[in-house]
Amino acid sequence: MEGKLFTRDFTLVVIGQIISLFGNAAIRFALPLYLLNQTGSSALYGAVTACAFVPAILLSPVGGIVADRVNKRNIMVALDFFTAGVITVFSLLYGTGNLVLLITVTLMLLYGIAGAYQPSVQASIPALVSREKFMSANSVVNIINSFSALLGPVLGGLLYSAYGLGPVLWVSILCFVLSAVMELFIRIPFTKREIAESMWKTVKDDFGESIRFIRREEPVIGKGLLMVCGINLFLSAMLTVGLPYIVTEVLPLDQTLAKRLCGYAEGALAAGGLTGGICAGIFAEKLEIRKAGNLIIGCTVCVFPMGMTMLLSSSAMVNYLVMVVSCFFIMVCSTVFAVQMISFVQAETPADLIGKVIAVMLTVSMCAQPLGNVMYGFLFAACRGYEFAVILFAGAASLLIALAARKGLKRLGQQ
Repeated sequence: MEGKLFTRDFTLVVIGQIISLFGNAAIRFALPLYLLNQTGSSALYGAVTACAFVPAILLSPVGGIVADRVNKRNIMVALDFFTAGVITVFSLLYGTGNLVLLITVTLMLLYGIAGAYQPSVQASIPALVSREKFMSANSVVNIINSFSALLGPVLGGLLYSAYGLGPVLWVSILCFVLSAVMELFIRIPFTKREIAESMWKTVKDDFGESIRFIRREEPVIGKGLLMVCGINLFLSAMLTVGLPYIVTEVLPLDQTLAKRLCGYAEGALAAGGLTGGICAGIFAEKLEIRKAGNLIIGCTVCVFPMGMTMLLSSSAMVNYLVMVVSCFFIMVCSTVFAVQMISFVQAETPADLIGKVIAVMLTVSMCAQPLGNVMYGFLFAACRGYEFAVILFAGAASLLIALAARKGLKRLGQQ
């Protein structure tokens, strides 16, 4: 395995991720957009997407703990099959009951599964590639994530606008089933660890062990996580709620066209992530973690053209194109930053703690997202006609956080 990135098993993980993440991106794009189109309410949209994040926050640490104690391949297979089952049940029930409740519960399950799933993928990398290939392997995983997120919303938007929600659901089911079958053939080295105590005490002790590691041995990681929480609260949440709302409900566009353009806009975010992942892989040896704060500043600066254009221009297409370009560059910068951070953590964390530490990072970083979604849902509803002010507020708040955090991030390179 020395010096080789695409081993047999890492390649299978990559292929399984391509299929699974494509289905995930399509369904998580279509369901909230369907709700928004049916209700036209940004406040309800923000509240539902906020609820969806709660299970992901709660289950990420559990996923990390399980990833360190159970064969990671089995976790991935089981969760992909379970996801296919959840979407199948939704496809049979939607249109027969309370739409808001059904979509909320389904999204909560999907996000919760994803929260438990991702630590297993990230924790499997050190077992499949050599240490010097961590950055490249994480770049590949991010590229796959972004590529799937690029095609998922774009093709999902085309299917949804042309044929409705049904075909998107069945394509997603097929993706998760194929991914699970593919993952059955992965071989990930695994040593079973006995659980001598109750599951609850094991979860509590393992979570506490991860927190202590971050606080005492790598405290700068904790400071970086606080910065990420702030960015998620003010920037990521604004894009999550604002992008589909502005494209489909604010800009004067034909509704069928708006649905397609919303898919393309989500695709632009994914294309930026794809480009960022490629850049991180190409320049892996030149990237310095102490300069990572500059990337977050770059993300926040890209927000301002969106708000200024909405203030100064009444053209729907001009506003749309500026939003798409800005979102692309936001994702380029944020993806390179994410690859640097996760590679640093994998390199500095003991093997028996990797899954748990990554799960804690995912949990903490996601905590602010639901609050931000609710906040921006109400802000966009309250500032109808003045959406530019909400966007400029998001940019200003995020920029202040990024500037304040840059000094702390510089210390990562001195560890």
